[in-house]
Amino acid sequence: MPDSDVIQQLVASHRQFLSFLQKRVESREVAEDILQSAFARSLEHAGELRDNESAIAWFYRVLRNATIDHYRRRDSIQRAYDGWGRELVQHEMPDALTRTEICQCVSALAATLKPEYREALQLIDVEDGSLNDLAGKLGITAGNAAVRVHRAREALRKQVVTACGTCAEHGCFDCKCKPMSSGGCHPGKS
Repeated sequence: MPDSDVIQQLVASHRQFLSFLQKRVESREVAEDILQSAFARSLEHAGELRDNESAIAWFYRVLRNATIDHYRRRDSIQRAYDGWGRELVQHEMPDALTRTEICQCVSALAATLKPEYREALQLIDVEDGSLNDLAGKLGITAGNAAVRVHRAREALRKQVVTACGTCAEHGCFDCKCKPMSSGGCHPGKS
C-alpha cells in the first residue's frame, strides 16, 4: 500500500496533471480518462518509488507513458478502420448477370448468420448501400459499420468454406450446386 504522503501529493497535484494531459491529447474527457486510469495503476505500483525519487516526477513519467499508450491504441484502431475501409472500397460487385448466377447456397448460408451480420451484408452487398447508410440505420459510426461488414463477410466466408468445401475455393459464380443433406455442395450437379 502506498504511503499516505505520496497519495496526498498526487491528489494535491490533480489540476496540474490534468492540465499536463489536456495539452497532449484531443479532449478534456480523454485527459480525465487517462488521469483516472493512471491514478488507479499508480496506487498499485507506488511501492516501486525509490526513496530519493519525487512522487510528482514519478507520476509525470507515468502520465507520459499513459499518453504514449493512448496514441498507440488510437493509431492501431485507426489503421484497422482504414484497412477495413480500403477493403470495402476495393470490394468489386459482380455484374447483374453474374449476380444472378451466384450459387444459391451462399444465400442460404447468409441466412444462418447473426441478424446484425445478415442486415449489414444485405444493405452493403445486395442493395449496394454505403457504410454511412448502414451507420445511420443502426445509429453507429461509419468505422463501426466497416468493422461489422468486415466481420459479417468473414463469418459468411467461413460458412461457405465449411459448407461448400472446394466450391468455395473456386468461387460459386458458375456453380450448379445441389445442396447435400449435410449442408455441403456437389459442384456441377443439379
